[in-house]
Amino acid sequence: MYRLEGVKMRNFVLAVMALSALCVAGLAQDAQPAQQAPAQPAQAQQDSTDLAKPVLPATTPARDEAKAAPLPTTTGANTRVPAIRADTYIVGVGDILDVSVWKEGELSRTVPVRPDGMITLPLVGEIKAVGLTPNQLQDQITVALQKVVSEPQVTVMVTSVNSLSFNIMGNVLKPGYYPLTRPITVLDAVALSGGFRDFAKEKKIYILRTKSDGTQEKLKFNYKEVIKGKRMAQNIMLQPRDILVIP
Repeated sequence: MYRLEGVKMRNFVLAVMALSALCVAGLAQDAQPAQQAPAQPAQAQQDSTDLAKPVLPATTPARDEAKAAPLPTTTGANTRVPAIRADTYIVGVGDILDVSVWKEGELSRTVPVRPDGMITLPLVGEIKAVGLTPNQLQDQITVALQKVVSEPQVTVMVTSVNSLSFNIMGNVLKPGYYPLTRPITVLDAVALSGGFRDFAKEKKIYILRTKSDGTQEKLKFNYKEVIKGKRMAQNIMLQPRDILVIP
């Protein structure tokens, strides 16, 4: 009987010891630091980083049509008038003429009209140009060349109109010669010259005009009066070779 009780007791102690060992093993397992999760591949990390970044709207360059176009540059007074009427324009001193002889390049010339009203051409010599239309001068050159050239075909063109011009001098921003290819008043001329400089005597402006006998007359112009609508007869039309003086 005592032997049986001893066996039971020994079995109970072994069971308790085994249970205790299991409990200690579980506590040891819980006490170990949590193992790190396996590292993600580099590509997966990059994808997750990209997803975390805010997506900004793409900017596109401004369209060409939104760019400001450069303003055209301005040049000085241009006296070139290629569309002048050859049957009505009267050639004057200082004009530049293009005389072309078909198939005779050595006879073609671009010549100025001299102060004496003459031009000089090969095989023709001196010939008067002032007072003639380009067509009339063309006919005269053709007649002169018929003596040395068989059936010459001549064309005369006015490439620069210098006889129809006036001069602005004195206290203005842009003094100089200006073409007179359209009707221009004194006020127009002041505007073309860019306006007055400081201390310009606007009440004492005058025009020097050369008369047919070669003498000059002085025509007064009071700018202060004209812009107020007074004595508007002062605002005359300018003529070729007029000199507008702003003291």
